[in-house]
Amino acid sequence: MIRLVTTAFVALGLSVGAAHAAGKAGKIVDFDFSFEGPFGTYDVNQLQRGLQVYTEICSACHGLEQVAFRTLGDSGGPELPEAQVRAYAEQFEVWDPTLFDGEGDFRPATPPDHFPGSNISNAPDLSLMAKARAGFHGPYGTGLAQFFNGMGGAEYIASLLAGYTGEEKEEAGTILYENTAFPGGWISMSPPLWGDDVEFIDGSPADIEALSQDVAAFLMWSAEPKMMARKQAGFTGVIMLTILAVLLYLTNKRLWAPVKRAAKQTPAE
Repeated sequence: MIRLVTTAFVALGLSVGAAHAAGKAGKIVDFDFSFEGPFGTYDVNQLQRGLQVYTEICSACHGLEQVAFRTLGDSGGPELPEAQVRAYAEQFEVWDPTLFDGEGDFRPATPPDHFPGSNISNAPDLSLMAKARAGFHGPYGTGLAQFFNGMGGAEYIASLLAGYTGEEKEEAGTILYENTAFPGGWISMSPPLWGDDVEFIDGSPADIEALSQDVAAFLMWSAEPKMMARKQAGFTGVIMLTILAVLLYLTNKRLWAPVKRAAKQTPAE
């Protein structure tokens, strides 16, 4: 017993030491997004505001290579009119290898084209960022945490964008910025938002926290554009399985009822 207790304390000390060596975890704020939960849906107005934030600020460095312009008009997404989708796509240029007899050249994008990639080599593409970065920790293997609360990717993005403290330091010739949400506390990306960076037509708030949530919701949609359809299909499946289970139970009771009655009426030998 003494050896067992000693081993447990040593293992606990090693795990704590490893955690300190790896650096402190970031502080993630649990924002209340409309698409969370089994019955949550995307807020179309918020997605449109997030698209504007991405276009005017984030697209200068980051791309969305997995997202086609035409999906901006899909139901459950930003739901832009067809003419607006076409006009929006024309703001970007895409490489077309078929132009000039196969030599290739840039041309204005069309709705079937995808967003351009990142303009900076070390700037990650944001198409799947909300799925790749989990903000919360828990037993994801069961799928229940993700089903009810989500993995927190949108919360991570919003917390990161709003988590700059204004402190800076230079390390190995690189300027690092203190961020309460980033693991380790320091990040090389300079603060992208300063508040009132974007002016919304509907007069929505444009402070740092509001902008962070808007663009985080848009990036969640870009990573999970069919989330609402999957939720609806899953809910329908649960209802169907519940009805099937009840019918099987009643059928079982009816089939075995005569056998049980006969067994009760038969005198024991």
